[in-house]
Amino acid sequence: MTGGADLVLVAEHDPAVAELERRYLAREGFEVEIERDPERAAGRTARARPAAVVLDLSVSPAPAALVRRVTDAAGAAPVLAVTGPGPGDLGPHRLTRPFGPRTLVAAVFAALRRDDGAEPLRAGALVLDPAARTAGIGEHPVALTATEFDLLRFLAGSPGRVFTREQLLAGAWGPASSSGSRTVDVHIAQLRAKLGDGGSIRTVRGVGYVLDA
Repeated sequence: MTGGADLVLVAEHDPAVAELERRYLAREGFEVEIERDPERAAGRTARARPAAVVLDLSVSPAPAALVRRVTDAAGAAPVLAVTGPGPGDLGPHRLTRPFGPRTLVAAVFAALRRDDGAEPLRAGALVLDPAARTAGIGEHPVALTATEFDLLRFLAGSPGRVFTREQLLAGAWGPASSSGSRTVDVHIAQLRAKLGDGGSIRTVRGVGYVLDA
């Protein structure tokens, strides 16, 4: 298989974990390839040309070197380094176990954000310029904090898609964030107050939030 914008390579030594991650990523519309020997992930990455790589480092004797090899093979595609707690130069995208599969999905979405030179995002009257980090309702600018912009940017990247609070935390605050779900609720309330009727962020009871297109 050759890569596409929605292909994720999961390099994971544990078959049960790999299958769980594959199912959750597939539910979000990604195509998934699995490499069960992470040490062979660089070659598999060069052949498959995925949009992102999820790289298990738990059994690697030299995790930093493995990350460098896979990153070189991945080119512009982000490499999400999955590891336990501890120091190490493992790149900008790191997932520290334990975490749930929803957190992984949100981290993949966050890693795939490409704000430099990105086209403006539109949802109804809402317009976001990721490069300039500005937001507006029609012709009227809306002043947002950095966190509010990141949260709205994450929602606007997939208008009409329902995100859980865990996904929004990982996407806007980062997968290593220690903030709780209440933080999401507070920032959603602040966004609604600033956007008014022009930016419809809807609550999906028992699940999370969605930005209506």
